[in-house]
Amino acid sequence: MLGGHLNTRRGFHPNGSGLPAHSELDSSPPSSQIPLLTYGEEHSEISADHHALIVPPFMGHGNRVHPMPYTDPAVPLQPRPMVPKKDIAVYGYGSVAWKDRMEEWKKRQNDKLQVVKHEGGNDGGNGEELDDADLPMMDEGRQPLSRKLPIPSSKINPYRMIIIIRLAILGLFFHYRLLHPVRDAYGLWLTSVICEIWFAVSWILDQFPKWYPIERETYLDRLSLRYEKEGKLSELASIDVFVSTVDPMKEPPLITANTVLSILAVDYPVDKVACYVSDDGAAMLTFEALSETSEFARKWVPFCKKFNIEPRAPEWYFSQKIDYLKNKVHPAFVRERRAMKREYEEFKVRINGLVSTAQKVPEDGWTMQDGTPWPGNCVRDHPGMIQVFLGHSGVRDVEGNELPHLVYVSREKRPGFEHHKKAGAMNALIRVSAVLSNAPYLLNVDCDHYINNSKALREAMCFMMDPTSGKKVCYVQFPQRFDGIDRHDRYSNRNVVFFDINMKGLDGIQGPIYVGTGCVFRRQALYGFDAPITKKPPGKTCNCLPKWCCCLCCCSRKNKKTKQKKDKTKKSKQREASKQIHALENIEEGISESNTLKSSEASQVKLEKKFGQSPVFVASTLLEDGGIPQNASPASLLSEAIQVISCGYEDKTEWGKEVGWIYGSVTEDILTGFKMHCHGWRSVYCIPKRPAFKGSAPINLSDRLHQVLRWALGSVEIFLSRHCPIWYGYGGGLKWLERFSYINSVVYPWTSIPLLVYCTLPAICLLTGKFIVPEISNYASLIFMALFISIAATGILEMQWGGVGIDDWWRNEQFWVIGGVSSHLFALFQGLLKVLAGVSTSFTVTSKAADDGEFSELYLFKWTTLLIPPTTLLVINIIGVVVGISDAINNGYDSWGPLFGRLFFAFWVIIHLYPFLKGLLGKQDRMPTIILVWSILLASILTLMWVRINPFVSKDGPVLEVCGLNCDD
Repeated sequence: MLGGHLNTRRGFHPNGSGLPAHSELDSSPPSSQIPLLTYGEEHSEISADHHALIVPPFMGHGNRVHPMPYTDPAVPLQPRPMVPKKDIAVYGYGSVAWKDRMEEWKKRQNDKLQVVKHEGGNDGGNGEELDDADLPMMDEGRQPLSRKLPIPSSKINPYRMIIIIRLAILGLFFHYRLLHPVRDAYGLWLTSVICEIWFAVSWILDQFPKWYPIERETYLDRLSLRYEKEGKLSELASIDVFVSTVDPMKEPPLITANTVLSILAVDYPVDKVACYVSDDGAAMLTFEALSETSEFARKWVPFCKKFNIEPRAPEWYFSQKIDYLKNKVHPAFVRERRAMKREYEEFKVRINGLVSTAQKVPEDGWTMQDGTPWPGNCVRDHPGMIQVFLGHSGVRDVEGNELPHLVYVSREKRPGFEHHKKAGAMNALIRVSAVLSNAPYLLNVDCDHYINNSKALREAMCFMMDPTSGKKVCYVQFPQRFDGIDRHDRYSNRNVVFFDINMKGLDGIQGPIYVGTGCVFRRQALYGFDAPITKKPPGKTCNCLPKWCCCLCCCSRKNKKTKQKKDKTKKSKQREASKQIHALENIEEGISESNTLKSSEASQVKLEKKFGQSPVFVASTLLEDGGIPQNASPASLLSEAIQVISCGYEDKTEWGKEVGWIYGSVTEDILTGFKMHCHGWRSVYCIPKRPAFKGSAPINLSDRLHQVLRWALGSVEIFLSRHCPIWYGYGGGLKWLERFSYINSVVYPWTSIPLLVYCTLPAICLLTGKFIVPEISNYASLIFMALFISIAATGILEMQWGGVGIDDWWRNEQFWVIGGVSSHLFALFQGLLKVLAGVSTSFTVTSKAADDGEFSELYLFKWTTLLIPPTTLLVINIIGVVVGISDAINNGYDSWGPLFGRLFFAFWVIIHLYPFLKGLLGKQDRMPTIILVWSILLASILTLMWVRINPFVSKDGPVLEVCGLNCDD
């Protein structure tokens, strides 16, 4: 398209209303009847049939799980041995009467089934009889949907013993260090002791939350038996999926499109899934790319479900280097796969064409096909926009099946309003989805994290919909897995130690922390409600008296009274909520009954102060199981949705404070999960055998450091806010070991100062000839050796029960030092300037060309200020090693003994910074010019300092001896 138009298959009607004309709708085929973008103010006169919004129904047909065939025990079965000709006597004589035990087991099962059948016939007065074939499935369906798998005692008990031993050794270590100062290097000794104490405290905060690690197992078959009965509508809960994107130039539209396609093709009932894409940059490129994606989804989704392929993101499916014919038996698979690959390549060409067109923005901005300006031409000043691409009548896939909802959302932005970046965009999606679909559960993913396991939503529902333990689960967090990382994972991008060790430990306490993506939430938990009170199981006694005299305990009577009081309060709240729902329904229907309004007026004002001035949204917050009014018109709901994404909606409400994603930090994920745990909720960590989600990670050094910088900056902001876990949330439901973990997550950037100092000490010791430890005795040698052995043993045992390889563990240790002396340090000062002085700083990243080829981005060098501290540490420690060895050579044999301790100290720093050094050298082992200049400058400075110190010369001046020669002759 010319003249500032992005090429698209559909646009705006010339009438300017954003709605297609009747003649066009009548003449166009059903596949092209995709409603058009709606923004600004809406009128109630808009016809629901011509509107961009279609409300999803409450119930629908989902995927069916056929029951296992049930055989009548009265009918004899034909024997089907694996080896028919083999004599049964060859098998020998068994030690148990297995046949009698099997008959006894069958008898017990039949008795149970008769009880179930008898109870089912009188349940609810429906008079429905249970078929005999349904009884085995019913018995299986009543089982728990998941279970905990504790770490074997053979692995976890030695691990705990080593932790206790290490604590004792640390006590002995500090006892020796404090009682044996270095008199001639008191400053170095005191500095090193302070740093070591800080490291010990940090280790305790990191170690003890890993005391109770667990794993979990889900039962997807039981989930289907319980909620997807044959011949009935699926009872699985609805899920709203949030995808967030900002800048299509930094977040390629093709990547976002693959994420959306993987969501639309997920293995879940289509009427239970709604995908909301938040475009916080209001980019027409994103809008047009999503339009193309919706067209391609009509072909891609049925292909995925027909052949059950994995993953369901086409870019990664077609790039797999595996035998794609394995386990495929359908005769048409090869032909249809070849045709689908050609369709996807054409789809990529169209997306690339849109990206190419968007490279040069017209002076007057983008315009739509009817000539009106694109509403988002000014990114910081534009109205709210909503577009429903899929999920309404008339738009189905190529096989005529229904598709999940796909909704484009761009919230309103105006100058002078604080928009709170990603957290604000997520809160806008919460409100829009509550008005349009109101699913009880939410999944949020980044635009570059696609669904790698099509059953991921079912995995989460095994925890959320478990009738015994699901009510207290606020979210299910999946680990992050990544594509496109080099085999050695030089900069620890996979972060395996955190996801496979730390998170498993937290799962055994109160649950993992929220990491920002790949997380399924309970909507009620995001609304800031407290976790439901779990009833104590019968027979549970108090702790003040033995069980046999529990009935005489006064505190048991007190607990009973408290429980009765809580039950009464709960019932009164339920009555109040039901009255509120009834009142709000009357408001929507235009029925004003004075007695109902008077009774709900106080609670109405309270809810509006918390959630805002939208009666439709406020009414939705009281529906724990989700859903929207059946008699609501699409036009009125869309008008309400436009209102709730206005930039002033959150004023004087609790959004970002107690409701939704919490504001106040660039790492809103930590704050949001922390607030939920403080309300008494628990979270769950789910690790399916096939990774649920996969994404992309920055693999070159500079981008990786900037990513870590952002995380650390958010932690500093939380530390300096009222939500700091050191002093916030006492008296709530947060457990102590969980609090330790949150404290560690906000304190770790402060470790950068002692770490930087400690890594500088080896060079200072080598240059001055001093050391932080006096002459080591045999007792001290034993303590140091025991400390190093305990550190190594702790790491080995963690790798054993966490399933982490030694390469991943060592890369994590190395990057802890690299990130600590660079990103964490700059984040600390940047956070202090931002919070205390209100000064915002940023670091520029300058890219240099990289070679083409696999992992070419790994060798892409980008200069940034973050590279200066690690480079300086490398240079001074290398110079220190050279100077120390030269000093030992000049001073003779006696000086080599004390030198080994200093050299070990320096090599410890250099080895940890080795990946950083490789990143500077690049692919061709050639150091960039700017690093060479810095090295020469620092080396010159250190050389001048060396000349000033001059340790090889005696402090009393040069020693002059008479040589015996007469120079006058």
